[in-house]
Amino acid sequence: MSQKACHKSHVTKATRQHPRRNTRPRICPRRQPAGHERGQAARHLPYARRVDWSLLGCGRSEHITFAPDEPTLRGRLMVSGPAGEAWRCLRCGAFVPGRPALSGPLSAAPRVRRGKEIRSLLILRIFAVERYLRVIVFGLAAYGVWRFKYSRTSLEQAFHHDIPAVRTLYQDLGFNFSQSKLFGFIQHALTLNSRTITWLALGLAAYAVIEIIEATGLWLAKRWGEYFAMIATSAGLPYEVYDLTVKVTPLRAVTFAINLALVAYLVLAKRLFGARGGKRAYEARLKEDSILDAELGVLAAADDGAPPSPDPAAATPDRTSAQE
Repeated sequence: MSQKACHKSHVTKATRQHPRRNTRPRICPRRQPAGHERGQAARHLPYARRVDWSLLGCGRSEHITFAPDEPTLRGRLMVSGPAGEAWRCLRCGAFVPGRPALSGPLSAAPRVRRGKEIRSLLILRIFAVERYLRVIVFGLAAYGVWRFKYSRTSLEQAFHHDIPAVRTLYQDLGFNFSQSKLFGFIQHALTLNSRTITWLALGLAAYAVIEIIEATGLWLAKRWGEYFAMIATSAGLPYEVYDLTVKVTPLRAVTFAINLALVAYLVLAKRLFGARGGKRAYEARLKEDSILDAELGVLAAADDGAPPSPDPAAATPDRTSAQE
């Protein structure tokens, strides 16, 4: 069936069923443009899978170009054209006109995050921000407890002086002052001795320091920071589960969910403690994503007699022209 006949049959059928429907010409399903199926399928993919994280990273900061001293590798990363030389970005793979940003021996090449590693860095920094918020809360709490130790006498006098006014306010609002949890907490705090208050302040300060180390390690995406965050967070999960069995509150539930998600993500995505092949499998995946390691593999295969791969400039013609 020709495209014209197919269009006519579609229009006639649509008009008979729905006379008032807009009978705008449609492309015959048998004559869809090339790549139409792939485009339709890509629209239904999750946003995180459709994003080119490497290109997004270069768009947010800048391209990372490197000129190695080794001539063979240097030739794989540079192309010449009418506008001059262009160097391949080690992150997005595009050829960027102009001189390289860095140069030196291969051992001095920068370690560049690509693809899923950029997304992973974003996730870790979200967890790091949440940890920094905890640092602020517990740091202020430690400072308040420490100040309370030296101002307890004046605070106690002020508390007893203002009790009648507070009691009257509670009664006017319809609350039972004697059963107030806030009143009971203040009374209990005023009965604590100096040693207990000191230990409480030190405990809050220590927890704030632990959260600082966690947040810094996650923000920098260091391997030691991931291990530290996983161990420190896992140590508190049993107590959080016990708290939930005593009483379920939104704050306890959200805190437990965040900590559990962090532990699961670190173990599975970062392959800690031997999970999913451990550190060796994790480093192997990083090498597979590395442009430098891929070019070194091509050169090694060429030395062994295997047919060399095509010119890398032909693999990214659109990105190269976009940079010009």
